[in-house]
Amino acid sequence: MTLQITLLSVVIGMVFAIPMSVIRQNGSGWRYYLTSGWVELSRNTPVLFQVYIMYFGLGALGINISSYLAVLIAIAFNNAGYMAEIFRGGLNAIPRQQMSTARSLGMTPRQAFRHVIFPQVFKVVFLPFVTQCIWAMLNTSMGMLVGLRELSGATQYAQSISFRTFEFFIVTAGIYYAIAKFIQFGAQLTFRLMYRR
Repeated sequence: MTLQITLLSVVIGMVFAIPMSVIRQNGSGWRYYLTSGWVELSRNTPVLFQVYIMYFGLGALGINISSYLAVLIAIAFNNAGYMAEIFRGGLNAIPRQQMSTARSLGMTPRQAFRHVIFPQVFKVVFLPFVTQCIWAMLNTSMGMLVGLRELSGATQYAQSISFRTFEFFIVTAGIYYAIAKFIQFGAQLTFRLMYRR
C-alpha cells in the first residue's frame, strides 16, 4: 500500500505540477494567484496538517472519505506544490531563445513545450524529482495517524499486540530504507536508459 500511494500521489502531483510550473513561470491573473497559493500552502505547512485537514477537516464538514483517500489526496497535494517549484526551476534553466526558435519553426506553444522544452526540463530536474518521490514515500507513514494500515500503520498494530515496539519499528525502518534505495536505483537506471549517448 505504501508504494501504491507513493506512485499514485506522484502521478497525480505531476498532472497538476507541470501546468502549475508553466503558469507560475509565465502567467498572471487569477490562475497565477491560485497556483501560487497552492504552492505556498503545500510547502509551508506540515504534511501531518494536510492529512488531518483531508480526513478530520472534511469530516467536520460532512464529507467523509476513507483514510486511504485522505492520505492520497494530501500527499498528492503536497507533491504538486513541491514539484511545481522543481519544474519551474527546470524551466528557468532552459534558455528562453529555445521557445522563440521552436515558435519560429511553426510550433504552437503547446508543441514547443512538449517537444523542445520539457524533454530538457526533465533531464535538469530528474534528481530533485527522485528525491521528492522518496519524500512522498516516507510521508505515507502519516497514514497511521488516521487509521491507515500502510507500512507504519501495520507496524503500530503489530507492536500493540506483541508489545515488541523496538524490534518491529527497527525492521520497518529497514524496509523504508530498502524501498528508498529501490526507488533511487530504479531512477538511476531509468535516467541512464533515457539519456544515454
